[in-house]
Amino acid sequence: MSPFPIQEMTLPVALSGSDVIGQAKTGTGKTLGFGLPLLERVTVPADVEAGRAEPEQLTEAPQALVVVPTRELCQQVTNDLLTAGKVRNVRVLAIYGGRAYEPQVEALKKGVDVIVGTPGRLLDLAGQRKLDLSHVRALVLDEADEMLDLGFLPDVEKIITMLPPKRQTMLFSATMPGAVIGLARRYMSQPTHIRATSPDGEGATVANISQHVFRAHSMDKPEMVSRILQANGRGLAMIFCRTKRTAADIAEQLEKRGFASGAVHGDLGQGAREQALRAFRNGKVDVLVCTDVAARGIDVEGVTHVINYQSPEDEKTYLHRIGRTGRAGAKGIAITLVDWDDIPRWQLINKALDLKFSDPVETYSTSPHLFEELDIPAGTKGVLPRAERTRAGLRAEEIEDLGETGGRGRKSSAASSAPAVREERAPRTPRQRRRTRGGSAVEEAAAATAAVPAPSTEVDDAPSEPRTPRRRRRTRVGAPDVAAEAAVTTVEAPAAAVATKTEVEVEAEPATETKPRRRRTRAAVVKPVADEVDFQIAPISEPVPEARTVTKPRRRTRVVKPAEDEVDFQIAPISEPNPETKPRRRTRAAAKPKTEAVAQAPAAEGEAKPRRRRAPRATAARTES
Repeated sequence: MSPFPIQEMTLPVALSGSDVIGQAKTGTGKTLGFGLPLLERVTVPADVEAGRAEPEQLTEAPQALVVVPTRELCQQVTNDLLTAGKVRNVRVLAIYGGRAYEPQVEALKKGVDVIVGTPGRLLDLAGQRKLDLSHVRALVLDEADEMLDLGFLPDVEKIITMLPPKRQTMLFSATMPGAVIGLARRYMSQPTHIRATSPDGEGATVANISQHVFRAHSMDKPEMVSRILQANGRGLAMIFCRTKRTAADIAEQLEKRGFASGAVHGDLGQGAREQALRAFRNGKVDVLVCTDVAARGIDVEGVTHVINYQSPEDEKTYLHRIGRTGRAGAKGIAITLVDWDDIPRWQLINKALDLKFSDPVETYSTSPHLFEELDIPAGTKGVLPRAERTRAGLRAEEIEDLGETGGRGRKSSAASSAPAVREERAPRTPRQRRRTRGGSAVEEAAAATAAVPAPSTEVDDAPSEPRTPRRRRRTRVGAPDVAAEAAVTTVEAPAAAVATKTEVEVEAEPATETKPRRRRTRAAVVKPVADEVDFQIAPISEPVPEARTVTKPRRRTRVVKPAEDEVDFQIAPISEPNPETKPRRRTRAAAKPKTEAVAQAPAAEGEAKPRRRRAPRATAARTES
């Protein structure tokens, strides 16, 4: 088995310790092009036993670092390096977001030789002093054009400042613009730029990938994709969308049409993303709908069709998308569906890559040339026949508990693995609100009234009827009719209670009709005439249908009575009655005692008023004159 051109040209230069910038087409083995030299620079106990290294060179800190842009690519590169370093027992650890910190910290404490990670989590652990990068001898930036883009450049610069100045730096990518190369030279020392070409000819795209571009309507695209997925010889297929919402919607529509589909996008949790990729690699799912997070570096064997459901942003994204098929010499088919609005963008991509699809053919799901070019059987509909639904589906792949640290997609990941189980909750009892007037006196009176036991009735074993919801009525303090009516219909005040000012005893009798309970009624406690009259509000347990002692409603007009019989109408709490006071007379006879002033006051309305003191003075003045 012969190596790929990029491997054949890179390995001698990289093994010598020089900095390398490697550029090759997708699917041509760039991972091992930098992976083998990276593993050779790591010192492991096997080298000490073989005499190739000294014991002092061994360390538990990482000796090599690989920085990648996406989590999926991080996991794939880790698996490739573990396979390549299995003979020498090289310890490789993947560090990326979406997983719990604790397992990664424990693995770092035990010792790691090579670290593959994303910039965000690497900076987090390095900032917490859990990751020591001072012993790194080799640095690799995979998909360097993406790593040195404006989004990742600040993080990459922070990571580079933590590394030793003397190290080997390697950059690899399928697309390497001139501006990125000039920017990368700041971090490299006399790098060797290697641009490998394959024998299949010139051009940025791989020759064994058959490309098809159609102008399609957005409402007809799901039907077109469903018929394309039923083409003869179709194996695994990847569908790329521009937005996360579109990816989730297309995956759901394909599942309803009978296809075993999964989704990979940023709104999903890390567990659900890895579940979909494992199911896709294991063959349980044959259609993977994803965004551009899976467009770089993902290597899955058996992918025959790549469908661009929406036009890519630029030519680099287009190359990385269609590069998921036709890898390692295999053949593949790339199909791009372009909307009418995306025609100008596609023409720029077509010109940059020097393709022959500047004016795509208008195509629909029933167009004959669609069936002919893609080898779709005649009469194929947009729903997969039940006889061909042989895949186990996404739910057959168990989701792994990664101890996710939160963020978006937790609900989505749980929903994709198993149906949600709803816990049965007890019915909520409504809270009873009690409105009181006058403070704590009302509550004390209500408690005292509730504590009085009801007398025994004739029917003891009668089942209690369901309680009807009470009707809340708001009354005013000064309304005599409401208070009087409440006192007449609900309270029976015996004569003994009036004489001794005791608590009101409510006699409960069996009601013939069920009426709503009135919680807000007032009971008047009558006092002797010489004392004050206090009104008390107390809840009544049950309405009494029998006739009660009728008391007259209190008049609101004030009647002037003699001082000894004067009654002051006042609503006050029972606990603190006001002492008996007499009306204050504003007379000018300050020297006379109060008893004389009271004696001079008229006892009734018909009596004459006392003479004024000024009259004698006026008469004396006349006599003197």
